[in-house]
Amino acid sequence: MKFLPQSCSSIDETQTSITLIPGLPNDVAALLLSFLPYSHHHRLKSTCKSWRLFFSSKTLISLRFTHPNSLSHLLCFFPQDPLISSPFLFDPFSLSWCPLPPMPCNPHVYGLCNFTPISLGPHLYVIGGSLFDTRSYPIDRPSSSSSAFRFDFHSSLWEPISPMLSPRGSFACATVPDSGQILVAGGGSRHTMFAAAGSRMSSVERYDVERDEWVALDGLPRFRAGCVGFFVGNGEKREFWVMGGYGESRTISGVFPVDEYYRDAVVMELRNGHGSGRWRQIGDMWEEGERRRLGKIVVIENYNHGQPGIFMLDGDEFLRYEMASNRWVEESSIPRKTPLNRSYGFVALNRELYVISFLKTESAEARRLRHHKKGGSLYMQIYNPEQKTWRSLVTRSPFHHPMDFDTAAICTVRI
Repeated sequence: MKFLPQSCSSIDETQTSITLIPGLPNDVAALLLSFLPYSHHHRLKSTCKSWRLFFSSKTLISLRFTHPNSLSHLLCFFPQDPLISSPFLFDPFSLSWCPLPPMPCNPHVYGLCNFTPISLGPHLYVIGGSLFDTRSYPIDRPSSSSSAFRFDFHSSLWEPISPMLSPRGSFACATVPDSGQILVAGGGSRHTMFAAAGSRMSSVERYDVERDEWVALDGLPRFRAGCVGFFVGNGEKREFWVMGGYGESRTISGVFPVDEYYRDAVVMELRNGHGSGRWRQIGDMWEEGERRRLGKIVVIENYNHGQPGIFMLDGDEFLRYEMASNRWVEESSIPRKTPLNRSYGFVALNRELYVISFLKTESAEARRLRHHKKGGSLYMQIYNPEQKTWRSLVTRSPFHHPMDFDTAAICTVRI
């Protein structure tokens, strides 16, 4: 049985016959089962022994990647420190949740935030961040982390990978398309407990998945933290964009620190997956007084003739970035607004934009779900930029507390 993991080789040795679906060859049955949504796999393991073996095997993931139509487009939520709180996968198609195990715990550190989760193939990476370390002095001062972990969907286990050359949190991060590499740029040591403070940096690194190795690239022109990164172009010629963020800070009345936010972007050209070492600057994306800083940014790959679609959520407004004019133009507005001072989660999934908030009004759906005593209900407003249409869905939150979208991390997983 080719789909069984090595740990199940004893079954072959004893020539025990295990049937996945009675009446079907196992190869056909395995292919059919591989098309079931990933969020249901955990529950299906308890059906029978053969299904437990199959849904725990490496061949299941290999089959899914061999047939891309079987892959599930999932959202991964990190409500707080992943060292103590389990992340959850959410399938918008089946409205089902699937917990992941917490990351390996380190008894010396706590309060991890401003890390970056990102998926690449059958793995989910959690890179860097800011935290408190009981071994440092003073212990109430946060420091940045160089640690990185990878969740293997084959084994359903977390494993540490090589740490970054420079510790950082709140940094730009993106996967290099079709190369098995991850780029990180900028960042600093700011913690969510402090509105302004912490270091900034300009270093850039590239991670090679196959070699488990970080390599330093030419640094950013200026210190930049709180920025976003994405790729433009395809084939041999690609560009790594780093947009927004903050650099130097000033003080009001010599006491209160205030960040100076960037209105521009910087671009590095990559050839064959390697940085050329040359950065060029893109001018200001808005005029003085138009806005103070960038909102939340998401990117849809291959949105327009191979170019990415870059969208920003600024309050209740949707804006789209036009590269030709280097300006943000109005795209749409959120149909259902949240109360003042409440934040949204914002993420791109399967060529749609998800705006996530808590359901507070007493709708029929809320009345049906209000008997649950966990973190309430999540309300997702979904925008299709190609069709210019909105839809929505409501799901019960699996978390035992309301989620702060200003500090929670959300990424997409295709598995």
